[in-house]
Order: sequence, then C-alpha cells, then structure tokens
Amino acid sequence: MRILIVNVNTTASMTRAIGDSARAVASPGTEIIELTPDFGADSCEGNFESYLAALAVMDKVMSYPEPFDAVIQAGYGEHGREGLQELLEVPVVDITEAAASTAQFLGHKYSVVTTLDRTVPLIEDRLKLAGLTDRLASVRASGLGVLELESDPARAVEAIVQQSKIAVEQDKAEVICLGCGGMAELEEQVRAATGVPIVDGVRAAVTIAESLVRLGLSTSKVRTYAPPRPKVLTGWPLSSALITK
Repeated sequence: MRILIVNVNTTASMTRAIGDSARAVASPGTEIIELTPDFGADSCEGNFESYLAALAVMDKVMSYPEPFDAVIQAGYGEHGREGLQELLEVPVVDITEAAASTAQFLGHKYSVVTTLDRTVPLIEDRLKLAGLTDRLASVRASGLGVLELESDPARAVEAIVQQSKIAVEQDKAEVICLGCGGMAELEEQVRAATGVPIVDGVRAAVTIAESLVRLGLSTSKVRTYAPPRPKVLTGWPLSSALITK
C-alpha cells in the first residue's frame, strides 16, 4: 500500500517531520511518500495561505507520477480536501477530521490546541462542515506561529501544554487534538502533563487511510464529489493535462 501525505506549506523540514511521524504508525507493507508543494507559503496561518495551499496540494498530487492508494492532506483546517476528492478515485483523508473523529472514540468531549488565534475560526469552520462540533469543547490557540514549532520547540511545548491544561480543567475536554501538522511528535509530552489521550492528526489519518484501503472503500462519486467536468483550465500550473483528460 502506498499513501501520499502532502504538507500544505513549502517548509521541507516540516514535511520530513510529518513523514517521519506517519511512518512511525504505518503498518508493515505501507509505504509513506511525503510531498512538499512546489509553490505557496512557508506556513499556513490564514485564509489566503490556506486557499493557496489548496491549489498547491491538488497540483502536487496530480503531478505525482506513480500509482498510490490514498492521500492525506496534512494541514489543520486547510481548504482543498473536497477538490482532491473530486479529482481522485482513492480515499482522501484530512488530518483535522481524522483527529476529531478519532477523539470521539476516546472521551465525551474533545478540544483542539492549535497555533495562532487567527486560525481558530478556520478550524471551527472545518469541524462544523464535517459535522464534528457536537462534542467539541473548545479550540484553543497557543499563540505561536507554525514556524516557531521548529525554531523554538521548548517554548512551543510549554505553550501547548498550558492551553491543553486549560482545555481539560476549564473546558472539560477529555481528549486533546494537536491542531497542526507541525505538532507531530508532541503527544507524549502533552499526555504526561494533562493525563488525557492526545490525538495527532497525522498519525490518526494514516490509520484511517489504511483502514479505508483495506476495506476497499473510497469517496462516493454519485453527486457531491463527482469528477470535474472536462474544461479548458487557463494558467493552471503543472497538472492541467492530467485534470482535463
């Protein structure tokens, strides 16, 4: 089984960390291929960057030359998953939805701890669209930018732990979702500080994608995610020939 996992930003070191995290939980025989978009922002922290990432992720996936069995979009709250579902016959899993759906097996209420406050509405909207807000206790911001997760890891852990504790003690969350692909590898530290299950969206998405492939399931094509109608796409970057076939 081959799974593509696509970073939504252009920071290669973050792509490598996402790939390493995914491989840590992948089953024997599952090949994880991490991809970095060819254009876009070095971090996604708002609507403009998120929409740009949606284009870049679709382009990167459609340009991949080898067969694959599933795709994971490794951006928390990012746009574009629906476009990939129209374009592909294989399962497409978004880490935001993967983390939240997994959390609901583990406790009554869950909270998401993310980066900047401006990303909170994007995550809330994604969860609402996915029908995953009924058991959402809160979405909390650590106050750190995405790139600070790498440049100042000690401060990042401190801030994420602090907000996770507040989510558990004040918001009554029983599970914490790490709300950024760049937070991979932080589960143990946050779990030790809070005493609750910690769900990383990247790792959750890998297990969900593997399960869908093994079950022979993929996106329904009868209506919402039917393939795009063939059209002339003016100025589309690298993969227009693939999409207009």
